Amino acid sequence: MVASQSLLAAASFAIGASALPSPWGGWWSPRPNQGGYGGSAAASGSGINVQLGPRPFYLVNNMDNGTLKDKLESCSNGPFKTSSFSISHRGAPLMFPEHSKQGYIAAARMGAGIIECDVSFTSDRELVCRHSNCDLQYTTNILANPELAAKCSEPFVPYNNVTGEPASAKCCTSDITLAEFKGLCAEMEATTFNALNVSDHFGRIGDTPDWRTNMYAYSCAETMSLKEQIALVESMGLNFTAEAKTPEVPMPFQGDYTQEDFAQQIVDTFVDAGIDPSRVWLQSFLPDDIFYWLAQDNAFGEQAVYLDERADLTADGYDVAVASLPDLAARGVKIISPSIWQLVTADNATGTIIPSSYAIAANEAGLEIITWSFERSGPLEVEGGGYYYTGVNNIVNNDGDEFYVIDVVTQQANVTKIFADWAATITYYANCMGLE
Repeated sequence: MVASQSLLAAASFAIGASALPSPWGGWWSPRPNQGGYGGSAAASGSGINVQLGPRPFYLVNNMDNGTLKDKLESCSNGPFKTSSFSISHRGAPLMFPEHSKQGYIAAARMGAGIIECDVSFTSDRELVCRHSNCDLQYTTNILANPELAAKCSEPFVPYNNVTGEPASAKCCTSDITLAEFKGLCAEMEATTFNALNVSDHFGRIGDTPDWRTNMYAYSCAETMSLKEQIALVESMGLNFTAEAKTPEVPMPFQGDYTQEDFAQQIVDTFVDAGIDPSRVWLQSFLPDDIFYWLAQDNAFGEQAVYLDERADLTADGYDVAVASLPDLAARGVKIISPSIWQLVTADNATGTIIPSSYAIAANEAGLEIITWSFERSGPLEVEGGGYYYTGVNNIVNNDGDEFYVIDVVTQQANVTKIFADWAATITYYANCMGLE
């Protein structure tokens, strides 16, 4: 598609309550909960002064001329509000260190109605927010601390300039205690594979893609426990999604902490915090976790999200996944969550994007669909956006095309919520289309 040259004002718009003193330095301003959807705290009544910044407007301006662009342009003056169609994926990792307090607040400011914590566990069996059980070496500064680095499952090994073997380390949340985890700084996801020393390896710049930024990573972004994340999200009047990360350490952990214990502990943490199950979307890539939640606590199982990556695992995984959808629905699964590319395909005869056989089958099985993750790929001008746009790479070729994909997965594939690394983009679309 050819990028349009039409002009659209790129500006931040704000609505909601006047700014009030806040413990978070004015990033958001709380108001009393006004109630709302799902029998829970209303995203639209959260009191957050939603500010979308220039990116959504840049993307609209970058679109090809047409009906969808006209519609999105017509919404450029807002008003904008929080929407649970917009899910914060890992916080706001397009620009902020993932699963950091600062990233969560940024996502809330951009109108995400649901904030994600990917849940892992520490050596003292406390739950923390981290995308992987063993990613501390490239998402935190753990290697800068010799005492903690010595506890890593696999110590730092420098780049071998003879064999070309890359620098490596493996540091897991389960290697350290909660107190030690809280002493870490969250950093942008990056690794310098040719590092000759630890300083190079954990360097803040590292191999951060040039379409992200380290602007907000030079100060110490705060890591979060699940309890802290729940308290923060609750204080903002928003809702929750928590993913039970597949452990990279042998289970049962320490001989007696089973996968079921881990899955139940996540539920217990929300129960202890007094959070109504209708406000929580538990997630997992492991079907056993989904079926456990369905069997053990139906109130939470009702909104359990089966993250489906089977199409990425084997050559016939996509077909297997499509064929399995009716059976999953029959077994009680209500929400399926594949990656974006599984839901769309190209109609090369017309040069358009259409729903995939997966999307059609999921709808026929009566499954709700949530998808992930927009704003995670690099520029669509480069290789058609890469992984998340597989199957339509030959059609998308400028950043504005992202909105065409969003529109197809929403209006034709019937997706009800979208994860994004930059919530403002999805919030803009949701507000313009009246999606709460």
